[in-house]
Amino acid sequence: MDNQSQVINKQRIAESFSKAASTYDSVAALQRDIGHQLLTQLPAVFSAGANVCDLGCGTGYFTEYLVNRCAAPVKLGAVTAVDLAHGMLTHARNMRALAPVNWVCGDAEQLPLASDAVHYLFSSLAIQWCQNYPALFQEIERVLVSGGEAHIATLGPHTLYELREAWACVDSFTHVNQFTDLPELINAMAAASSLTCEVKVANTVLQYAELKQLTHELKALGAHNMNAGQSKGLTAPQRLKAFKHAYEQQRNEHGLLPATYEVYYLTLRKP
Repeated sequence: MDNQSQVINKQRIAESFSKAASTYDSVAALQRDIGHQLLTQLPAVFSAGANVCDLGCGTGYFTEYLVNRCAAPVKLGAVTAVDLAHGMLTHARNMRALAPVNWVCGDAEQLPLASDAVHYLFSSLAIQWCQNYPALFQEIERVLVSGGEAHIATLGPHTLYELREAWACVDSFTHVNQFTDLPELINAMAAASSLTCEVKVANTVLQYAELKQLTHELKALGAHNMNAGQSKGLTAPQRLKAFKHAYEQQRNEHGLLPATYEVYYLTLRKP
């Protein structure tokens, strides 16, 4: 993969997801499915006094589930919800009455959390927006207590390959987010930390009657192209037409357009 295409602008990411805060949940069915799958890896009830972190909390949908798993009585600040997008945090705080939650705007590569403070870290579809994976894993190891666990779902490079291939028929610009592959993630973790890791990989294929349904969904999620190497101007009508034609060639036997998501489920433990 071209290294330049992987460079992402975190300010743009924060702004994009902040703008999408009010629409995100309306189109996030797949994101909820992935997060619920990730929840199955965590205890049904956290031990009394456990500190939990929702890293990349977004609209707070899963933050609420984490609060509900805390053993009663739930102490103030038992759950810390961290997100890079201030708009997402504001939306989550205003929409969800979650008194035990400490809402924090912060970067996963520089976590605004104390060392040896977190028993369980939950992060669903957030770390794919990181740039420095060694720094990310160092931070996760730093904030976890000894024996603490991090449960992470993230996207692999096979995600939305159909969209990428259709654009490749049109021009050489980067139109689709490109994500880091599993070996690179594992190597970064091993080089930067003493965390142990278990991995599960799953591919989910969504199907759409019309291409505009997929592109609308990506925009409403705030997950449109964040990589460098993209075109800076408006896409010419003839190129859009060529892109749509290329994607149409991928209709399956049911007459639907596929969109693949490659998901990595990681379970990290601090010795």
